[in-house]
Amino acid sequence: MDRRQFLGAGGLAAATAVFGLWGSSGAAKAYAFTLSDAEWRKRLSPLAYNVLRHQATEYPFTSPLNKEHRAGIFTCAGCGQRLFSSKTKFDSGTGWPSFWSPLPGAVGTSRDFELGYPRTEVHCGRCGGHLGHVFDDGPKPTGKRYCMNGVALAFVPG
Repeated sequence: MDRRQFLGAGGLAAATAVFGLWGSSGAAKAYAFTLSDAEWRKRLSPLAYNVLRHQATEYPFTSPLNKEHRAGIFTCAGCGQRLFSSKTKFDSGTGWPSFWSPLPGAVGTSRDFELGYPRTEVHCGRCGGHLGHVFDDGPKPTGKRYCMNGVALAFVPG
C-alpha cells in the first residue's frame, strides 16, 4: 500500500467513524409487533405509512393532536403501544406534539444523519415505527423535547 492509498483508507475510516457507520450490521432489529409491508400499507393511511415506516415528516401545525389537552395516553398509531402520558405534553411552538418524557420502556432511539448532521431519532419500542426526534431544549424536569409526528400517534382519553 503506498502513501496515497494509506491516506485514502484512513480518511474513509475517519468519515465512517464520524458518521456512525461502523458497528451497524445493517440487520433490522426484531420487534415484538411486526407486519409485512403490504400489511402496514393496508393498516395505515398513506401519510402515516410514510412517517412510521419510511421516516417521513408531516407538515408542522397540521396535526389535530397539537390541540389535544385532555387527560389520557398517546399511543403508537401503528401498533397501539402506550408511548406518552398527557401529563408530559407541552406546547413547544414547533408545530408538532411535544413531550418532555416518554413512558418507561415505550420508545427506542437511534442516530439519524438524514439532514447531514446527527440527530436522535425516536421510534416505537414495540414495532419500530418512526415517531420523530428528541432534542435537548425541552422544559424541566428532563430538559428533553420529544418532537413527534402527530400522524404517528393516536390519543386514548382517560
